[in-house]
Amino acid sequence: MRILIVGAGDIGFQLSKRLFRERTDVTLVEANPARAQLAREQLDAIVVEGHGCSARALDEAGVEHADLVAAMTDNDEVNILSCQLAKRRGVRTTVARVRNPEFMLPDYPVPAKELGVDHFIHPEKETADSIVRLIRQAQATDVVEFENGKIVLLGMRLEEGSPLLRKPLHRLAEEFGDPPLRIVAVNRQQHTMIPRGDDEMIRGDQVFAICKPDYVSTFVTLSGKADIRIEDVMILGGGLVGQFVARELSKFANVKLVESNAERSREIANILPDTLIIQGDGTDIDLMAVEGLQDMDAFIAVTGDDETNIISTLLARHLKVKRTIALVNKIEYLPITPGIGMDAVVSKQLLTVNAVQRFIEEQEVAAIASVPGVNASIIEYIVDSEDKITRKPLKDIHFPRDAIVGALMRGDEYMIPVGSTRFQAGDRVVVFTLSSALGQVEKLFK
Repeated sequence: MRILIVGAGDIGFQLSKRLFRERTDVTLVEANPARAQLAREQLDAIVVEGHGCSARALDEAGVEHADLVAAMTDNDEVNILSCQLAKRRGVRTTVARVRNPEFMLPDYPVPAKELGVDHFIHPEKETADSIVRLIRQAQATDVVEFENGKIVLLGMRLEEGSPLLRKPLHRLAEEFGDPPLRIVAVNRQQHTMIPRGDDEMIRGDQVFAICKPDYVSTFVTLSGKADIRIEDVMILGGGLVGQFVARELSKFANVKLVESNAERSREIANILPDTLIIQGDGTDIDLMAVEGLQDMDAFIAVTGDDETNIISTLLARHLKVKRTIALVNKIEYLPITPGIGMDAVVSKQLLTVNAVQRFIEEQEVAAIASVPGVNASIIEYIVDSEDKITRKPLKDIHFPRDAIVGALMRGDEYMIPVGSTRFQAGDRVVVFTLSSALGQVEKLFK
C-alpha cells in the first residue's frame, strides 16, 4: 500500500515510523524545513518539503499514485484542503486529523464526503476516551477494547501480596479453574516478553491479560487488588482533553478542574456547568493542598507540558491519591514511567496513530492497537478461508515464539484457543505480538 502523509509533526512522524516497520510505502509532505530534514534523517521515506495545501507539493510527492492520504498537521483547514486536493487527484481514501469536534457531528451542515474526507481522527477525543476507560476500570494501567467491548485487554501492575506472584502460569490456570482469560504479555524492567506455562510473575510486573468484560472485576480481585470507587476527581489542564474528560466524568463523579489561564478558566466555567473550575497553578503544592488534592479518589494531569503532568502526578501519588493518570506525549519518556512510580499514562500521539492505523488496515484486520511503553501490537484479525492458520490445529502450526493468540470470537461465542483449536473462516482472533514476530504472524493470517 502506498500512503502519503501530510505533516511530519509528532503524530505524522510516529505514524510514518509505524507504517514503515510494517513495510508500507510512505511519502511525507512537510512545510517546516527543520522537521522535513529530521524526517529525512530518521525515516526511510521520501520527504517532500512543501505545504499541504499546495497542489504542486502534493504532485511532487506522487499523490496520484497514493492509495491513501493521511493529513496529520495541527491545522484543521490545511488537513481538510489536503484531502480535497487528494480526492481531485483520484486518491481513493483520505483521513484528516481535526481538533474542532463540530466536523464529527452527524448534523454538521457539510458532510465529510463533501469536504473530501473519508474519516476524521480527533486526537483529543481519542485521548479523553482512553482516560475515561481507565477511570471506569480504576485498577488497570491500560484498557483496550475489541469487538465493541466483547473482548478486553487489561494491563495490571502486580504488587507484593498478589496471589499471582511466584507461581507458574499453568498452576494458576488450575488453581483458578481455567478462567476465561489469557495472560498474553509481561512488561518487566522495560522489557516485554510473551510468557509461557512455566513462567512466574514477580513483584512490579505489568501483566496484560485478555478476557471477557464480565470477568474483569474477578481478575482484578484475583490479582490482589481491591476495587476502587471513584467519586471525587481532580483534573489538571483545561484544554480540549481536560474538557472532554470532565464532561464525561461529571456524569457520575464530583469533578474539579484546575486551569492556570484566567481567560480560559472563565470560558470553561460556561462550557462545563457541572464542573468546579479553579484558576491557579497546578504545580503550586499549597494551592493543590487547599483544594483538597489529598482527598481525591483520582487525579488526572492533561496539560500541554509533559513535565508538569509527571511532577503533579507524582505529587498526587505521594499524597496517596488512589488513582492517577498522566498525559505523556514524549515517546522517549514512556518506558521510564513505571520505574519512577507512575500509575497509568496515556499518549495522544500513540492513541492517534492507533486510530489511523485501525482505519488503514480495516480491510485486513478488524482492529489494531498498542500501549505506551510496550514494543508490541495487539491485532484483531478476521480469518479468511485461505489463511494458513486454518490448515491445522493450533498446536501443529509453527506459531512464532514472540506472539500469542489471546482469544477468538466465533459468532457471539467467546473462546480461549487451546492446542486443539482449529480456526475457521469468519473467526475474529486477537493476537498479541512483539515487533520481531509481526511479519511471521501476518503470513499466517494473509
